[in-house]
Amino acid sequence: SLMTKWLVSIFWLAAIVVISWISIDRIPPQHNPFEPLSIDHPLGLATRGKLAHFKREPDNCFGFLDLNEIDYTRKKDSEPGQDCGLYNALVLDQSLLPYSGTLTMTCPLTSGLVLLERQSLVLRAKEHFESPLAQVLSYGTHNCRRMYGRDTGKFSEHATANAIDIRGFVLADGTRITLKSDWGNDSDAGRFLKDVRNDACKIFGTVLGPDYNDAHADHFHLDMSQTGVCD
Repeated sequence: SLMTKWLVSIFWLAAIVVISWISIDRIPPQHNPFEPLSIDHPLGLATRGKLAHFKREPDNCFGFLDLNEIDYTRKKDSEPGQDCGLYNALVLDQSLLPYSGTLTMTCPLTSGLVLLERQSLVLRAKEHFESPLAQVLSYGTHNCRRMYGRDTGKFSEHATANAIDIRGFVLADGTRITLKSDWGNDSDAGRFLKDVRNDACKIFGTVLGPDYNDAHADHFHLDMSQTGVCD
């Protein structure tokens, strides 16, 4: 009868909902898009998507930094529509690692960098070297310019402080690891850099390095634009 068919349909629909809920509950948090982002979770399939949501959720983004005791000075938002405006941006005062220069970044980019520090840089350094990581060498973040320094065309993600360029690292024993010298080498430094690049692709929306083009031969470009490019 029609009533029987209706009851059977309701039964199977309820069963599917229950099974789906149980399955989601058993997914590791780093792969579960419904689990809040945590600095203590390993990098996973859902990490990049959770960070991408921070662009539309500034309060949650700054809350993530506050929860993890990241020191920063928040910047006042620019007037809407500026090509090189700062929106939900900050100056990083202190995180897990020191940097070679002042970093002005959007909150989502900062959150991604904090994750990179905790779940990649420190751990990978322990895997490959006897000395811990002491400093990150950066070419900078905020720079009001168009892509590749051209006079016309699309503005770079650097224009709105949504990108960081990392050129290398310094270990506590003074050893310097740079993309210019060590990228592609069959060495601990070369393998460390390759692992860091692969980890970064689980965090940032765009990752460009020496394999992408000559303009990035000596640094990693990491930004939060969701192009999915990892090279």
